[in-house]
Amino acid sequence: MGGLEGPSRAGEHTFKTGRPPHRDMYIADETWTDLRDPYAEESLAIVPVGSTEQHGPHLPLATDHLIAEAYAREAADRTGFLLTPSIRIGVSPHHRQFTGTMWADAPAFREYVESVTRNLAYHGIDRVVYVNAHGGNVEPLREVGRRLRDEEVLYAIEWMWDESIPELVDESFEHNGPHGGPKETAMIQHLAPELVHDDRLAEARDGGIANMADADARRFGARTFYDAADNTDNGVLGDQTDATAEKGQRLFEAASDQLVRLCEWLDEQAFGDLMPEPPAPR
Repeated sequence: MGGLEGPSRAGEHTFKTGRPPHRDMYIADETWTDLRDPYAEESLAIVPVGSTEQHGPHLPLATDHLIAEAYAREAADRTGFLLTPSIRIGVSPHHRQFTGTMWADAPAFREYVESVTRNLAYHGIDRVVYVNAHGGNVEPLREVGRRLRDEEVLYAIEWMWDESIPELVDESFEHNGPHGGPKETAMIQHLAPELVHDDRLAEARDGGIANMADADARRFGARTFYDAADNTDNGVLGDQTDATAEKGQRLFEAASDQLVRLCEWLDEQAFGDLMPEPPAPR
């Protein structure tokens, strides 16, 4: 599938999702002959989408795609829908000043994701859920979904875990943050604790911006920054010391329930009802 893609199974890490690993719905593990029946039976595919970018001194660059893959696998395990390999490099040029960050420019990302999604349509999939864990991917994924829907190729929507449970996220942390903050820290503490530098949580807080009210990111109604480095010296926002694996588990379970409900709802819809409305009569 090309350079933006990575294996969804993340064999280096064992995620603590509380459920056994899936056996037969991860398409990359199967032969093409063994996939014929599942493809014929299923019309929905789950596509994990993340990034490979800095998340401060305490979290791995893999943070976003590890989170996306964990949610996507959990949903596939619980629903039986098809799970594809993940897209591990996203639209992250705003983190480019931090060593190791990789990114695709938005037009290249859109073209790649659209091409991959059309592959699925070619094999009979007519609805897709992008399980996304990177904010920079949101608008490009929405644009791809709109284009494919307008052409009536298939129906593809973007889902982000924290946006599915906003109240729980907010009430879990005194000083939340949109990047490398306590919600992502708690999530990786739960999913892959061996990758979290717990001895650097105070350093992450003190070297970044602990309280978003101090970010000074807008002037006279305009966003006056383009890169994370314009606002934060170490790339993170929020108080990481407020994160725990227990909070991460609670967030993971709650958002997983939302994703499962979304997939099951989408599967129940008639395809015609998902397509654009006809033009208004003149």
